[in-house]
Amino acid sequence: MRSGRHSYTHNYHPKPHSNGTRENAAFVVLVRNSDLNSMRDTMQQMEDRFNHKFNYPWIFLNNEPFDEKFKEYTSGLASGETLYGTFGEEMWGYPEWIDQDKASAARQEMESKGIIYGGSESYRHMCRFQSGFFFRHPLLDSFDYYWRVEPHVRFSCDIDYDPFRVMRENDLKYGWTISIKEYVETIPTLWETVKSFMKEHPEYIIPKSDPESLLAWISNDGGESYNLCHFWSNFEIGSLAFLRSQKYMDFFEYLDKAGGFFYERWGDAPVHSIAAALMLKQSEVHWFYDMGYFHNPWYQCPSEPEWMPVEKCSCDPENSFDKHWYSCTPEYLKVTGTKRTDWLLTQRD
Repeated sequence: MRSGRHSYTHNYHPKPHSNGTRENAAFVVLVRNSDLNSMRDTMQQMEDRFNHKFNYPWIFLNNEPFDEKFKEYTSGLASGETLYGTFGEEMWGYPEWIDQDKASAARQEMESKGIIYGGSESYRHMCRFQSGFFFRHPLLDSFDYYWRVEPHVRFSCDIDYDPFRVMRENDLKYGWTISIKEYVETIPTLWETVKSFMKEHPEYIIPKSDPESLLAWISNDGGESYNLCHFWSNFEIGSLAFLRSQKYMDFFEYLDKAGGFFYERWGDAPVHSIAAALMLKQSEVHWFYDMGYFHNPWYQCPSEPEWMPVEKCSCDPENSFDKHWYSCTPEYLKVTGTKRTDWLLTQRD
């Protein structure tokens, strides 16, 4: 058994609760009525692969009211409770300090350069909502953990353990499955803003000299610049206590006041990832390596041990993004001193 920070991945054998209890957790989905069919495809995979054994609730959020068909067709597939919430301008609007003419001009310029989602106003509201507001929605107030799910994604491996239980029992704060590099054109001033925050709040930052620091994963020069690596946040399992903490809220509000969600196109993925890399220890972050996952155009498919993709998954490990040149996962393994099988939780039948 490997010793060190991630030894629990070898000696931890999570099993379903025999008495039917579960963790205080839920799936959280930001979705439109028009996404119903793709949402149901995703739900059915999640239920078949995992949730029929645990019956965790589903929380659906939308900036417009859900129609009755959406409620009927999603609740019909769910093994747990389904909750439906909306939100208004306070979570999906412009804060008072944003110059909307300047924001509009920035969108037009980025669109003219062909930057992905560069001209989209709704995409910016979504990124800001996911960065600083979803966890403050009243429907999440009573929960401790969340699993972000999106329509159009696929889950291609059996999940025989409870990842929420893994999070709680090992004091984990953030879980991910795919890592990738950000488009530099979307975040020209993000890192300079982060560095200013770090100078103002050194008490929130894990020192880069600490062996548990993840700074080296997001910066190749000790924090002078950002190497664009981030966790792809369309999949994340996280601690709501971390997002609700003073340190994360101060971080989000600092970025929000800088205006980059609207004047540039700051994404929630680098925001969450930078916060995790700066404020969390390596031992508080988990790669859910054995969860087969697809979000267009990339797959995560476990390749080791050999029985895993053969007996537990329908994906092809040869297509797995974790070995792709654009992936940041090889560097993550290097920084944490781990190998793929150190993150394996699935047990062979």
